[in-house]
Amino acid sequence: MPDFLIENFHSANDKTVVGIDEAGRGPWAGPVVASCVYIQNPNLSFLTKLDDSKKLSKTKRESLFRDITTHLEYGIGISTPEEIDEINILQATFLAMKRAIEEVTTNSIDIALIDGTHIPTFDHVKTIAVKKGDQKSYSIAAASIIAKVTRDRMMEEYSKTYPQYLWHKNAGYGTKDHIRALKEFGVTPLHRKSFAPIKKQLDSQ
Repeated sequence: MPDFLIENFHSANDKTVVGIDEAGRGPWAGPVVASCVYIQNPNLSFLTKLDDSKKLSKTKRESLFRDITTHLEYGIGISTPEEIDEINILQATFLAMKRAIEEVTTNSIDIALIDGTHIPTFDHVKTIAVKKGDQKSYSIAAASIIAKVTRDRMMEEYSKTYPQYLWHKNAGYGTKDHIRALKEFGVTPLHRKSFAPIKKQLDSQ
């Protein structure tokens, strides 16, 4: 379970430490979403309920989303399918992270703890990779919840326009239903055309 030890270690000398995570690198459709969270008070009771967003039920994620957005400073950054196709998914993820950190209103951010091993560099902010960070750090776990809930809600809205692809259930991942819809209805503007399965589908159309 995550805690605040990593933040405490890096916040010596009054350093401001945030956590960053993303959702949506793997799907075939939709944006990639990143979130940045700053926890000023690590004693808030709901923080002990935080965990990797994928390990939490939708009900628990939604409840924690409300707690986080009510009590913590946070930012959300989005990269579109067009940007993913233009600069590749890794760079689009970094761009979403940059946009997320710029949305946090705290005066000065010194250190960003980022989930994973491949991380961006930011001007004036030191970035530190934390492998499985959403299972170790309150800040990263909170960011993972914000990113996932935000993206899931977006995909649910997109599913109203393109119901055949069942994005409200599969979030744009390459499930059997998604593959079946692609073959029957083709590629939409929200598909990532640089991804191999989508490119293959376009070549066959």
